[in-house]
Amino acid sequence: MLKYEELKRNAKRLLALTGLTVAEFEKLLPAFARVYERTYPSNKTVEGQPRQRQAGGGRRSELKSNEQKLLLVLVYQKAYPLQELIGATFELSQPQINYWLHRLLPIVKDALDEIGLLPEREPSKFGQHERSKGNSAELIIDGVDRRRQRPKKAEKQKLHYSGKKKTHSDKNVVIVNAKTKRIGYLSATYAGKVHDKKIAEQEKISYPRKTTLYKDTGFQGYEPRTVKTLQPKKSPVKEN
Repeated sequence: MLKYEELKRNAKRLLALTGLTVAEFEKLLPAFARVYERTYPSNKTVEGQPRQRQAGGGRRSELKSNEQKLLLVLVYQKAYPLQELIGATFELSQPQINYWLHRLLPIVKDALDEIGLLPEREPSKFGQHERSKGNSAELIIDGVDRRRQRPKKAEKQKLHYSGKKKTHSDKNVVIVNAKTKRIGYLSATYAGKVHDKKIAEQEKISYPRKTTLYKDTGFQGYEPRTVKTLQPKKSPVKEN
């Protein structure tokens, strides 16, 4: 069984499985515990009724600690495996995994929001969101593809097929603070075939004034107002 107490001694493996360092995991954990207790108080049942017996009595939880709960949901989010596979990893059945994921995914979202790490989803509010953080005005914009199941309908297959990635995918545009590496903005989800620049233009993102925006060739020609854009150039190939 995958256990956090053992995994945190191997920082490289923890990062590979969850996407977080030990320090980042430990920073998120207290907020996760607070939101979990607020959502599912220990003095009430799952249905919200007052407990008739002392907390801890009755059937034992499959995930005894907040560390294990957070680890399970982060591993699922990072790798997105079949529920049967993650069940084997945590020694739980597929129905139990399904139950816990529906219970824990909203908790992680609210915990990230509580510590100010949840990205802005409203493009018109992004500029205000970034100013409130008071960080460097150097941002990086990029498109992110996620593999998805091959659609059954031919029209959807064509729409979601990314020629660049050679697979069917969904796509989002993200904006990251160049200094803190914090994801400040996450766009709506688009089909994999949609071009990065087109998504950014459709989103009509509001940026803080005097922002420097770093972009790649996928955003060539994207020049939002009040923003200075920088696009790196490839080094010329040296001839032998």
